[in-house]
Amino acid sequence: MSTIDPGTAPTEIQQWLSSACEAVNQRLDKHLALPDVPKEDPVYRLAEAMRYAVLGGGKRLRPALVLASCEACGGNRAQALDAAAAVEILHAYTLVHDDLPAMDDDDTRRGRPTVHIKYDVATALLVGDALLTLAFGAISGQEHGAAQAVGILAARAGRDQLIGGQMLDLQWQEAEHQADFDEVERLHHGKTGALFAASCELGATASGADVGRVATMGRYGMAVGVAFQHADDLDDGDFPEQAARAKERRRQLARDAEAELESLGEDAALLRSFAQWIGQA
Repeated sequence: MSTIDPGTAPTEIQQWLSSACEAVNQRLDKHLALPDVPKEDPVYRLAEAMRYAVLGGGKRLRPALVLASCEACGGNRAQALDAAAAVEILHAYTLVHDDLPAMDDDDTRRGRPTVHIKYDVATALLVGDALLTLAFGAISGQEHGAAQAVGILAARAGRDQLIGGQMLDLQWQEAEHQADFDEVERLHHGKTGALFAASCELGATASGADVGRVATMGRYGMAVGVAFQHADDLDDGDFPEQAARAKERRRQLARDAEAELESLGEDAALLRSFAQWIGQA
């Protein structure tokens, strides 16, 4: 699957993503430090495979949204780095498990062998488990709202949203189900929108924002997340029978996302530009 190319984004978005990627990668390297054990130790192999899964590329869109959301709500980047790392670690876990033979059975990811090909299926299962656990550990020590952040991540990544979306996708594949547009959007809310929403909520939480502002950022994140997935589908040629409606829906969702930022004024200029880019990509 291809994704929207940041190279097509406005200069300010490209610069933001590049800066965020550098900062997040540094924090990820810290959270994924190799253990002080011999290389022959199984724990070393697990840690090495975890680093392989997370640090082998990626655009870091979701963690970048964590940082931008924190800043839009009056915080600073440093406050949100652990939350940003947590989101990317959790995202990596979903990819490792999605690639397994029991799921999508993919041999490559980001131009490299998938974890179960590079290592083995059992190791890939444990890598995903360990990354999910690490994501919650990474976020638990943040300065503002750690307990709230853990709850947000658990809800967005759990049965009713992200994992539920994957279950829905799996069921459709097995049944060769032809989804209508509303069903497609339900899938996008779970598989993509949920983690985009979590990213923006977590950024707001890290800034110390109140519950109302966190909810606003969640609505923004869900809208841009679903719009992103519609744009990605159009780019990949997925759900071709829904293409015309998806194109207009993507634009409407981008406008909805912008509207959520009205109360934030110029502090949300970057998030506003991101929504506009997704709506037009």
